[in-house]
Amino acid sequence: MKAKKNPRVLVLLGSSSDLPVLEKALPLLDRFGLTHQVEIASAHRQPRKLHRLVQAADKGGTEVFIAVAGMAAALPGVVASLTTKPVIGVPVAAGALAGMDAMVSMVQMPPGVPVATVAIGSAGARNAAVLAARIIALHDSTVAEAVADHQREMARGGR
Repeated sequence: MKAKKNPRVLVLLGSSSDLPVLEKALPLLDRFGLTHQVEIASAHRQPRKLHRLVQAADKGGTEVFIAVAGMAAALPGVVASLTTKPVIGVPVAAGALAGMDAMVSMVQMPPGVPVATVAIGSAGARNAAVLAARIIALHDSTVAEAVADHQREMARGGR
C-alpha cells in the first residue's frame, strides 16, 4: 500500500489475507476526507515492526488506529497498549470459530487498555471507518459535515 505522509488514520492488518475485509471501508475514509495508510504487521510475528509503526504514527499526528485481525487477534490490544489514541478493532472471520475468537479477544481487554470493537468482517470494517470519522469529527467541522452527509444518505436507503 502506498504510504501517505502523516495519515490521520492508520489501518493495521495482521496479515495480507485480511485485505479483502477493507474493500468497502477504505473508500469511506476517502469520502470523509481522511488521509490513511494501510500497513501489515503481525503482533505475533512482527512485534518490532508493529511497535515502530505505532510509534511513528503517534509522533506523526495519526489520530485514530484501526486494527484488523483474525483468530487470536492480539493486534488491536497490542496497538492499544502502545498508544493513547483511540483504537478500533475489526475482527476477521477466520479459523474454526469464524471470527468469534477474534471478537472476544478484542472486547475482553484489561481495564485501561480499551479497544472499540465493531462487527466481524467487512460490515465491521465499514463501521470502523465511520467510527474513526466520527471521532475526528469531534474537532474537525469538515469531517463532521461529511459524516452528516453520509448519515443522511444512509437514511435515504443508501449503502
